Amino acid sequence: MNNPTFDLTNKVAIVTGSTKGIGRGIAEGLAKAGANVVIVSRNQDDCNQVAEEIKKFGHDALPVATDVTNQKAIDELVKKVTEYYGRIDILVNNAGSAITKKSEDLTEADWDRVLNVDLKGVFFCAQAVGRQMISQKQGKIINIASILGLVGDRQVLPYCVAKGGVVQMTKALALEWAKHNIQVNSLCPGYVITPMNQADLKEEKIHNHITKKIAMRRFGEISDMVGAAILMASNASDYMTGQMIVIDGGWTAE
Repeated sequence: MNNPTFDLTNKVAIVTGSTKGIGRGIAEGLAKAGANVVIVSRNQDDCNQVAEEIKKFGHDALPVATDVTNQKAIDELVKKVTEYYGRIDILVNNAGSAITKKSEDLTEADWDRVLNVDLKGVFFCAQAVGRQMISQKQGKIINIASILGLVGDRQVLPYCVAKGGVVQMTKALALEWAKHNIQVNSLCPGYVITPMNQADLKEEKIHNHITKKIAMRRFGEISDMVGAAILMASNASDYMTGQMIVIDGGWTAE
């Protein structure tokens, strides 16, 4: 029996929403573990910049601007990656959107904005990459969900709905694609400080509301998410599918 390893040398990983925040942290972590990483966001210049920085870790990085709400664009992404590398070993479905608003004030545009990115985009990326993985008879799909897919919170209803859908999607795809040796799992972060939210999370009322629910009494850091992503991307998780790894400082332990 071979011991499991977290080595990702020569693996090809697509990470959506990887020019900032958790996505960028995971992309860097996979690269440091040996993977060639495809950097995906809507802005080509941002993708180019991050790809050049990730190449400094000693492995290749391919920048591909893609709107994950556009199925044709997703198909083109998969085509570019398979033509360039010949395979796709790992997909990290990280691209996401959120809006904070009272439920009675939500508009159809608000609903569509969040659900299109956080649920529709996740499925169609998984579907397009999954077809390639089926042909390879191997693959790892990591869906970034949230603790708000497991528990509710105020004024983030579309986000809760979308992330709950991602959790269920993960289970359903895991059951369908197990026969193809594709493992599908989800990572459910708690509140994590990123460049986009750090100003809001430092606001006293918001800070106190959130941290009083966290057993460890601190927000998560991007680095707290990377180890679990590497686990789910590596052969150390070959017998793990349809599961959630919750990293929330103890929020959901009660």
